[in-house]
Amino acid sequence: MNTQAYGPIRQVAYIVADLDAAIRHWMDFAGIGPWTVYKNATMRGHCRGVETAVKMNVGLSYQGEVQIELIQVNSKTPSPYQDADGRSLIGMHHIAWLSQDIDADVAKAKQRGLAPAFEASNGVVRVAYMESAAEPGLLLEFIEAAPVVLENFASGMKAAREWDGNREANQVIDFEA
Repeated sequence: MNTQAYGPIRQVAYIVADLDAAIRHWMDFAGIGPWTVYKNATMRGHCRGVETAVKMNVGLSYQGEVQIELIQVNSKTPSPYQDADGRSLIGMHHIAWLSQDIDADVAKAKQRGLAPAFEASNGVVRVAYMESAAEPGLLLEFIEAAPVVLENFASGMKAAREWDGNREANQVIDFEA
């Protein structure tokens, strides 16, 4: 019997100080690319019960069926991406699953002793981060498996399989441009 609570892990995420430098590093040292970069993205929701809007730059690439997410936080609003003093929590941040039913997965996580840390949306994707006092510093995320999200995963995995190492293949989408 498979005892995985939520299915296969589909994302590993890191908080970075400089998204462009981090992408270059991942391309040069890990051979991961191409990247889709979202500049000035905003997630609106609640962080540990406090209403918030978090502005960030995000880079996405793939290794097999796992998405690598790099997050550079650009706001000092309450978020799971920084400490109480507003300093970014640089390094490994969370692992994530695609969820067919976020509410059911959040309820299941609560039954397993986890608490909501961040529930938010940007109008395209809805996410829920869960945390455990027994494992501080590592969050578990559910990403709503909406059709657009699944399409983006599929196209990103295809692009990664076909990538020739060309840095110019990166795509940048700026929500303030």
